This record gives sequence, structure tokens and C-alpha cells, in this order.
Amino acid sequence: MKLSALAATAVSSLLFSAGLVEGAPRIVQVRAQDFKISTLGGSTFKISQVHNEKFSQVGKGPRALARVYHKYGLQLPPQLVAALEEILKELGLVGKHKPSKSGSGLFKNGTLFSNGTDGADDDDDDDQGEVKATPQLFDVEYLAPVQIGTPPQTLNLNFDTGSSDLWVFSTETPASQRNGQTLYDPSLSTTSKRLNDSIWSIMYGDNSMSSGNVYLDTVNIGGVEVENQAVESATRVSASFTNDTASSGLVGLAFDSINQVFPTKQKTFFSNAMDSLAMPLFTANLKKAEPGNYNFGFIDETEFIGPISFVDVNTTDGFWKFEASGMAVNNNTFPITHHAIADTGTTLLLLDDSMAGIYWSQVSTAENSNYYGGWVFNCNATLPDLTLSIGTYNAVIPGEFINFAPADTDSFDTAKLCFGGIQSSNGLPFAIYGDVFFKSQFTVFDGGDKRLGFAPKPL
Repeated sequence: MKLSALAATAVSSLLFSAGLVEGAPRIVQVRAQDFKISTLGGSTFKISQVHNEKFSQVGKGPRALARVYHKYGLQLPPQLVAALEEILKELGLVGKHKPSKSGSGLFKNGTLFSNGTDGADDDDDDDQGEVKATPQLFDVEYLAPVQIGTPPQTLNLNFDTGSSDLWVFSTETPASQRNGQTLYDPSLSTTSKRLNDSIWSIMYGDNSMSSGNVYLDTVNIGGVEVENQAVESATRVSASFTNDTASSGLVGLAFDSINQVFPTKQKTFFSNAMDSLAMPLFTANLKKAEPGNYNFGFIDETEFIGPISFVDVNTTDGFWKFEASGMAVNNNTFPITHHAIADTGTTLLLLDDSMAGIYWSQVSTAENSNYYGGWVFNCNATLPDLTLSIGTYNAVIPGEFINFAPADTDSFDTAKLCFGGIQSSNGLPFAIYGDVFFKSQFTVFDGGDKRLGFAPKPL
């Protein structure tokens, strides 16, 4: 695809950059000093991420892409499956899993599964427990400490604005599906109560699932305590979580409507805590190559520059979903209106095929590689900045942030090919603005007014 065939006219570019394209979302700018405390004496807290010391650099790019495809129920493209199987070879794991009818012991027809766990059509019973041999195919690099129960049990969890369940590995999780995670033990908490006749189940499009029992217990994050918070105890987990040895679960921060507890949906930690916070919001300040932080109940003026630009959120699907106006790269502007979700639980920035193609067409060495399962490029290339426009707000992502991971080795010092931080959304009806986006953008998740705020920040 040649950029010249896609370039907008000068008039369209001018209108787009001015935020005047018909249908562009309405933006409201608010200065930090204009935010008002809504609850006098309300709580505020900062929760800093911690580095996952068990994080594996091997095949970081394909693993990150497979993780988000798995999360949103997308079948892994054949080239990505092939890339992951090469990673297994590099890790010396080939032969430790019985080959399935269609390939490696971790894949069936483009579907990832955990032996004896997610392969519903697998009739081999002696595979049980072999998943323990598989190192972190889907690990996350940064986590946040959460205290559950009385006395408190500290678990490192992934803060995820793309889901709405607080679920954890526990003593109820089968031993064959654990892999070194810290476990929540409800029997050791004096405030734990089983929520009778309630279960939770998260089903993915590839037919893998995580499920279990529901407890009400005290949850403390950063000193803010919520009593009778739903804590979902896993009695079954899918391979993508079993293989993440350092993360003991998720704190979902999307909207209550997509909580997976049955028969009665439960509120998220944020939803329960909002009334006790000084402001009904939290902010994400994620960083490149170092732990970031989340702030609840306040706006830290030192973490961003200028006013915050707010866009309304469409909560119909339960996500922090908003409308974006388009993109610009190398002074060429493309008014491509698209829906996007703000998802801190996704590492990459996923755009539709045309938008991803527009960006990578500006990098002469870039190719959508069958071998590596996604867009790669020569590491010595200088990547252009990407501007994503949300109404009149232009979010600039520095090109260096789009150089996500080494591809042909496990170190930037020796790699010749690198894996891109922009990849295809693979047919999803929305783009996913993940951590590649957040690392350059201070982001406010305003639960009171159902809106998202964006501002540039010191890099």
C-alpha cells in the first residue's frame, strides 16, 4: 500500500488538524486547578507498579500480540502460531508436550490451550500437569500490590481497564494449573464470606476459560479499603494465566456491566470505592522501561503538561470506549474516524489493518512478517512519531516508543530486527489503545462523568 494513494487532500488535513471534520468527538479542556473535590475528607492514594522479576524477554513481541488476541477471543493467525512455536523451540520445550493433531502441544487449529485444561477436544489424560514446564508465554512486565482479607494477604495483580473482574489464583486453584503464583486463601481471612450460589466464568472466543467461586472480603489498595468486595477465586484457569508465574490475577477497572459473576453481577473495586474518593476518578501514568503508577481520587499536576482534554465515553459495551478522529504520520494526516478502547491490560497499540499499514509504509524496512507473527523492522531505522487525534486533541507517540522489543534475539544490544509496538487489531470492531499509547499520554478515567481525559506528559 503506497502512502501517496492514501494521502488526504490539503483541505482535509487542515480541517482534521483543526478538529472540524464532521462527526469529530466533542472535546472539553479542563485545567488541573479547576478540578473540584466531590467528597470532603475523601480518600486519595497512589499505587506504584512493581517490576515482574520473573518477566521473560524471550519472544516478547509475539507473546504480547498473542496475549491480546487471546484476551479478546481472536483466533491466532497461522503466522503468529508458528512464531510462538519457534519460541517454544528456543526455550527447549519441544518434546515436553505431546503434539496435538494440528501441531505443538500448546496449539490446536490456531487456538492456545493448556494441556489437560483448555483443550476440550483433547482425549489424552496423561498430559495433566505438564503445563508447569512452560515458562511465561504471556507474562506481564509490571504489576501492582493488592491486599485481600484480614489479616491482609498481598498479591501482585495486573490493573486492567479492559475487564471488570477482580479474580485471583487461590488455594482452590488446581495444583496442575498453578505455576508459582501467590495464592489467596479465603480460609485464613476472618472477613471472608462465600457468596453462595454464585460463580464466575470468563469465556474466550477460543473456548478457553477461567472460572470459580465468589467470596466477599476486604480489599485494600493503596490504603483505601473496600469491605465486602467480590473476590473471584479461580477453580480453573486458562493457559495464558497459568503461564504468567508472577501475576496472581487481575483487578478489572472497566464498567460493572461486563462483570462475569452469575447470577448477579458484582461491582468493581473502583465502583465500590468511588463514593469514598475525594474525586470519582483514577489516573494512569505508565512509563517506558520502568514502573509507572495509578492515582485514585486526585489529579497530580506534576505528572502532565497543560490542560486535560476530555472526551465522552460510550459505556454500552462496558469498556472505556471513545471515538477517535484519525492519525497523522510524517506530516501526512488521515481523517480515519474509528472507535477505540483505553485498555491498560494490553501492552501494544492495535489499529485496523489500513491504519497499521499507513504507519509502517513510512518505514522502508518494515514488513508484516510471517516468521515473527507481526510487523517488524530493522532496529537501526528511525521510527516516525505517530499522532492519534481525538477530536481537537492530538496525542503524539514518539517513534522510539513504537520500537517495542527485539525480534531476532532477546536483547536490543544484539538484535538486527525489532518488533513493532503498532500491530493489527485483526478484525476487532475497535482499536485498542494499550500501554504503547499510555506511556506517552497521561490518562484520566473519570467514573463520575463517564469520560476519558488525555494530556501530554514529561517523557
